[in-house]
Amino acid sequence: MPLTKISTDGVKDDAITKAKIPADQIEASELANNAVDTNAIQDEAVTLAKLEHGDANNNGKFLRANNGADPTFETVNTTPADGSITEAMLANNAVTHSKIADTAISQAKLNFPVSNKNVVINGECLIAQRATSETGVSGSANFSYNTVDRFVYGRNTDAVVNLAQEDDAPVGFKKCLQLRVTTAATSTSYARIVYRIEDTDVYRFGFGESGTRFLTLSFYHKHTQAGTNCVMIQNPGYNRSYIAEYTQSVANTWERATITFPVDTGNHWSPVSGRGMQIQWGLTNADAVGSANAWTSSNIVVTSNQYNHLGAVDNYFRLTGIQLELGSTATDFEHKSFAVEERLCKRYFCKYDSPLNINFVNEHANNKKGYLHFPYEEVMRDTPSVAFSNVNIGRPQVSVGISITEAQNIQRRCFNLVGWPNGSTLGSHGDAYYRMTISSGGYVTCDAEL
Repeated sequence: MPLTKISTDGVKDDAITKAKIPADQIEASELANNAVDTNAIQDEAVTLAKLEHGDANNNGKFLRANNGADPTFETVNTTPADGSITEAMLANNAVTHSKIADTAISQAKLNFPVSNKNVVINGECLIAQRATSETGVSGSANFSYNTVDRFVYGRNTDAVVNLAQEDDAPVGFKKCLQLRVTTAATSTSYARIVYRIEDTDVYRFGFGESGTRFLTLSFYHKHTQAGTNCVMIQNPGYNRSYIAEYTQSVANTWERATITFPVDTGNHWSPVSGRGMQIQWGLTNADAVGSANAWTSSNIVVTSNQYNHLGAVDNYFRLTGIQLELGSTATDFEHKSFAVEERLCKRYFCKYDSPLNINFVNEHANNKKGYLHFPYEEVMRDTPSVAFSNVNIGRPQVSVGISITEAQNIQRRCFNLVGWPNGSTLGSHGDAYYRMTISSGGYVTCDAEL
């Protein structure tokens, strides 16, 4: 007899077993939404073939295409590859301060300037209070500040050079320090460009203390001749030196040198007269010669590979963009405003030109001194030496004809007394009708250099 339709109410619970249903007889369209939950699916019952996946050209919803082959399960690395996560993938405020490990972000990763990292003052060579050029510079056993502030020319040679603040620099800079040979050397003991660093700026490096630390020197150089050159750092006692070589690869071209020095941990770094360390660039291979890339207990400046810049007329040696900072990475040069650099330089040296008039009180008719208050533009590093050139005594409608030649009661902030020991007395006292006048071409200098 034919089978009549049996409703679900006529089927006992559990009467239809899995064995009663042929394979592939139930299609997805015959299942109600959410009819099969995860509890009803055995472990590993869903195979890879049952998941939607991509092909050689497209990615599926669940699996990435495997170059046209059948997709396979992949082990996902929980640590993303470097550079795989872009800024666009991160939600706002997704990375909080607490999620960043200590020391995870280095200075090189920061995209904004870090102030006061460079201990070299006037590294851009913008300030030249003494003069923008000086010709015919010679002399033996002499270290002098000539043009660009804070930089010294040290020499014991018969070479004659011109020193200048030159309008030549790499992109992003304006000025440089230049030494140009006008008379070639025939006899030389040493010749160097020197930068001296105050002890208070050196403490950050931790010289003389245990541990591993580094400091990095970077600078731009442009020399007439291609070849090997040397730069060294040295303690203030001149008995610990570290030489490094750098190369002028292409003549007459601005190039940047980057040199990392290990910090010396020996007990050799006590300040001397406020000096904490110095940097020296060699100019000749006739200087004190030693080995590179190691601390040595001697006053050595160059290796035997040093090119002799004093050996030919018109050779020049140029530097700018000089930076010395803590760490093993050379960061971008720290540009300071002209005003800031000028103030920093005037802590060590200041020059006051004409016109300048300061009233003073004559001390006594028979003495050769006058009371005045002469404040410096900046508090100086130490009590300065004060020098006068073409500074005279003036009086309204009266010719005096006396030159001031010395200062007394000198302090870090000012001096309060001037004198003219080789002049005549003024013949009056107690009045304030006199003035100190810096005449045309004259100046007063206050020098507290290292």
